[in-house]
Amino acid sequence: MSKKGFYWICQIGGWLSFVLFQSLFYKLNDAFTTSIATSQFMLFAFGVVLSHAYRNIIVKYNWLRINALYLIPRVLIAISMFATIHEYAQYGVEFLLDISGNKHRDNVLIFVNIIDLAFVYFFWSLIYFLFYFIQNYKKAEIENLKWEASVNEIELNKLKSQLNPHFIFNAMNSIRALVDENPAKSKEAITQLSNILRNTLQMGKNKVISFNEEMKVVADYLALEAIRYEERLRTIIEIDPLSRDFYIPPLMLQTLVENAIKHGISKLTHGGVVEIRTKVEKEVLYVTIRNSGQLKENSEEDTGFGIKNTLQRLHLLYKDEAVLKISNESDKMVLTELQIPKQLVNEILVATKE
Repeated sequence: MSKKGFYWICQIGGWLSFVLFQSLFYKLNDAFTTSIATSQFMLFAFGVVLSHAYRNIIVKYNWLRINALYLIPRVLIAISMFATIHEYAQYGVEFLLDISGNKHRDNVLIFVNIIDLAFVYFFWSLIYFLFYFIQNYKKAEIENLKWEASVNEIELNKLKSQLNPHFIFNAMNSIRALVDENPAKSKEAITQLSNILRNTLQMGKNKVISFNEEMKVVADYLALEAIRYEERLRTIIEIDPLSRDFYIPPLMLQTLVENAIKHGISKLTHGGVVEIRTKVEKEVLYVTIRNSGQLKENSEEDTGFGIKNTLQRLHLLYKDEAVLKISNESDKMVLTELQIPKQLVNEILVATKE
């Protein structure tokens, strides 16, 4: 059964049970009349309509995600407002049908009716919020278990693909060649390599890091690869200033850049270019990486563990809201496109802090 269908069953069933219970009370006291039956029907109808309108406000203004300290006064104001609307709306219809009787004869009785209805809406709120939090708690537990179960496998695969022995071996050889020739640059290269190692080892601890932190890792990686490839590797980087407001999975851009060099530049005799550009539109971060080379169709060699892990991490964090595509833009250029929505990233940050 869908969530929407379950909601309506609970909504109609709940109000119907409440009205039937009241009707039974009237019946047991020999007070059940046609006027009472009509009044009870209107209680049911207005209850279903107004509580659904109340639910729409909860969903529209995202009350389910705000702190309890700010939620409680909103709920108290809302139940008071809807109880008042319910009372006067029902009184108006009953007055027109001439069945209002004595229950609305003065302001004191009207106030008592509003208080009674406020309690009904309060219990409706309590059930609604409790159901949501219990459901989300179970869902969060499942997601956390999935994350914890996947993170070890992902981290191992990341170590294989991102910092495989070949990369470390090549980086160390490049640094060793610099020690006598350019000691200052070799020290800088060692620092850059240690930065990459540290960030990789910390990858499993953070679901997302700031875009600026990620770009520092990318810059260190490109600097080390520039020592190795020299003039064969050219880079162009254009970053939208708004990108700094985003958080992305750690080492994700580094994986994509490494993929561009490993499967593109390294296979070209005269090398090529790696272009990294970002832009932000409508709260979505767009990252494009272009590299010289050609992507072979259906070739696992041109994707490898790194891209598979990137896709897996994106799915775990954003489901189908994030996008990663790699394709041949032309005969000599490969295009990698990454899209990450800011709203979902913010939700992940909030969940992580909690």
